[in-house]
Amino acid sequence: MRNLLVCGSLFAFAVAMNVLQADAQDKGIKNAQTGDWPQWRGPERNAISTETGLLREWPKGGPALLWDSKKVNNVPSIGTGYSSMSIAQGKIFTMGDLSVPVIVEFKKGDKLEKKTVRKGDGYVFCLDAANGKELWKTKVGPSQGDGPRCTPTVDGDRVYTVTRQGILSCLKIADGAVVWQKEFKKDFAGKMMSGWDYSESPTIDGNNLICTPGGQQAVLVALNKMTGEVIWKCQAPSSSGAGYASIVTAEAGGVKQYITLLGPELGLVGVDANTGKFLWNYRKVANGTANIPTAIVKGELVFTSTGYGAGAALLSLESDGQGGVKASEVYVKTGKQLQNHHGGVIMLGDYIYGGHGHNQGLPFCLEWKTGKFAWDPQRGPGSGSAAVLYADGHLYFRYESGEVALIEASPKGYNLKSSFRPQIGGNGWPHPVIHQGRLYLRGSEQILCYDIKQN
Repeated sequence: MRNLLVCGSLFAFAVAMNVLQADAQDKGIKNAQTGDWPQWRGPERNAISTETGLLREWPKGGPALLWDSKKVNNVPSIGTGYSSMSIAQGKIFTMGDLSVPVIVEFKKGDKLEKKTVRKGDGYVFCLDAANGKELWKTKVGPSQGDGPRCTPTVDGDRVYTVTRQGILSCLKIADGAVVWQKEFKKDFAGKMMSGWDYSESPTIDGNNLICTPGGQQAVLVALNKMTGEVIWKCQAPSSSGAGYASIVTAEAGGVKQYITLLGPELGLVGVDANTGKFLWNYRKVANGTANIPTAIVKGELVFTSTGYGAGAALLSLESDGQGGVKASEVYVKTGKQLQNHHGGVIMLGDYIYGGHGHNQGLPFCLEWKTGKFAWDPQRGPGSGSAAVLYADGHLYFRYESGEVALIEASPKGYNLKSSFRPQIGGNGWPHPVIHQGRLYLRGSEQILCYDIKQN
């Protein structure tokens, strides 16, 4: 009888995964057919890969390393930064700063003192996905701080990026030539909610590019993706600046809309995709420091969470009967109960998985419609916030401290299958990517490529 129950459970799990993958294909997820990962969190911005035939467990030292871009190119080829990667048409796209230390003099009281700062330029990099060899790099603006956060968005023969200063660029995939540029601050009176600068990854929807300058008269804008011409600007009821999140598209309350996190005065917002009309906002879980995670949308429901003690909430979007949309709270959880700092969350069926806690990334499983935990947050093998990715029945957790974990994606309980610590510079903030049986990890100056395909 026990064996029959086990077999039945395994069969049910397999059916559930098949349904998930079929649902993904019904939504038109491109990587179901091509294996491409053309933008932030994948084709549907949900951090779900439909690839199968991947390793169920890893060797003690981790999967086999295929190449290290730093060794392939004999230089720190991708600069510093926290950008993740998009992979399409056999090429990897990412961003980074190349800078050098410079001694500058400044007056402190009556004394002339010196300090060392880094100055240089920000670049978009294109590498061969097969072997990590650099194909081209293009300067898109000055370097700033500890580097860019944007993940390039690939569409057709073009790639789109945003620097920390808010310089939006359209480049040719073939050679990196700049087609057009816009500047959020100069062109749209853009504003960030706090001092870490722009971090979003551009959204392509049909012929339009959607982005978030954050100015009150242009909190979101739609541009012609081929020319950069303005299609519409969204005027907001107040100005709290852009958040650090990226936009997702939804059909809810009878209106196609763009949803993203802004500053604390507005929080999570919805904007009419056709006209740019401001539709609704929800402030309760918005913090004043950095609103980061990308929202999760399914049908009429939207799940959002932020760190810095803010919390999480599920909203229902309904028509207001006047051509607009109203957002109603289904439930809200305090920061002590559930908060995602910046690693993101993933929805699989009726459950949400991710890392809980500010600067913690404790794995959890939440029944998303009720807000009840299927299993409570657990201490994983790493520390700090964890970037999360799903593929082939498993969650891939990449911790700030560097560890990468393989966790079974099941509401039945926390089951750590494998973990390893890659030899890579910097912390583990850049989100991992799976592409055609390979796991790609971005570091401060390098990309590592691992073989995770079953033999």
